[in-house]
Amino acid sequence: MNWQLLPQFTISGLLAGGPIALMALGLVLIFKSSYIFNFAQGQLLLLGTLLTWWLAVGLALPLWLAIVIALAASAVLGLLIERLTLRPMTGQPLLSIILMTLALGQFLQGMALLLFGGTQRNFPQMFSAANPYKIVTPFIYNERNIQIILKQNLVWSFVVAILGVVLIAAFFRFTRTGLAMRGASEDHELAQSIGLRINRIFGISWAMAGVVATVGGVLLATSSGLDLNISLLVLTAFPAVLLGGLESIPGVIVGGLIIGLSQGLVSASTVQFIRNSAEIMPYVVLMIVLLIRPEGLFGLKRIERI
Repeated sequence: MNWQLLPQFTISGLLAGGPIALMALGLVLIFKSSYIFNFAQGQLLLLGTLLTWWLAVGLALPLWLAIVIALAASAVLGLLIERLTLRPMTGQPLLSIILMTLALGQFLQGMALLLFGGTQRNFPQMFSAANPYKIVTPFIYNERNIQIILKQNLVWSFVVAILGVVLIAAFFRFTRTGLAMRGASEDHELAQSIGLRINRIFGISWAMAGVVATVGGVLLATSSGLDLNISLLVLTAFPAVLLGGLESIPGVIVGGLIIGLSQGLVSASTVQFIRNSAEIMPYVVLMIVLLIRPEGLFGLKRIERI
């Protein structure tokens, strides 16, 4: 272990867990309202981010305006997806609906390739890269205090991501629509019997998932650039969702931070083999936790009476 860089990688890993939590939130939004695990979330993220880049660079719009327009378009796309592809699947076996989301993901990936091409792009920077934040720690190495240097985009991406998760959690807890979405996920037929409009709830959840995906994609693109592979970054959100619990929004935050921290700690190793395993660490952590607690850290343990 490189003890000099350990604080740097620890804090950086925790901050990287913020966008992971936001991506995981998009998966939880769909699951909490419709009990469906959405495998097209990465492609929603890709399309929303590419649209933001095209508006900001191709049409030379101000970045803030490009983001607002892309968020609105992502919400509309989510509504269309629910109306045209998933609503006709109502009443079908759950496996069929999940396979539909897989097919939808491949369709959206192909559309992104046709419309925007597959080249690497530099995303417009929202934060200054010249003035990173510096923290002097009380830890001493070689008679000097260890410094932690944090890029502005990493810090502010974490702040925006956690704020987004907190706002969505408040939406589910304190608004009538959020409570209706939670109720619909428990039992669709029972929810309809008390007057809840299931189709409207599903549409809202997909619209919100599209917005969350675009925000997460923009935050990631400011750090790592933009290409078609950005959709694969959602794979790190799957372990975060299952780790925190499929129905738990607080679990999304904890799961994202744990996944980011695990990757950061592995990256601080001096052994090259261990450092190269940072990409698989989320799944190693997930496997360990699920062996101990299969429903996740904050998931609900369902007991059915026979």
